[in-house]
Amino acid sequence: VQLVESGGGLVQPGGSLRLSCKASGIFFSDNDMGWYRQAPGKQRELVASISSGGNTKYAGSVKDRFTISRDNAKNTVYLQMNSLKPEDTAVYYCNSEYSGGVYSTYWGQGTQVTVSS
Repeated sequence: VQLVESGGGLVQPGGSLRLSCKASGIFFSDNDMGWYRQAPGKQRELVASISSGGNTKYAGSVKDRFTISRDNAKNTVYLQMNSLKPEDTAVYYCNSEYSGGVYSTYWGQGTQVTVSS
């Protein structure tokens, strides 16, 4: 199983980035997918999630700025991040979760997002 994130980088406040996470080795369409982030000295937190059925949830701090989406044909989940703030700086991780039978969850290696002028 592999979850490979891409799209991170350095961006100025107010800018945008789109993260991608391509999954392999799982039945992607059956998995709930999520984006988490971890800033230095802080706990990992859920940013956004999308269920296998397409239902989305967002952390209050990113609602109306970030959009999570999935393309089951490409086994890929995206996180569109707009109006970025310095406090969005963190390592962003992709997560998959399957709870239909035998529970399984996997993590990507993370991608750094830095918001700074």
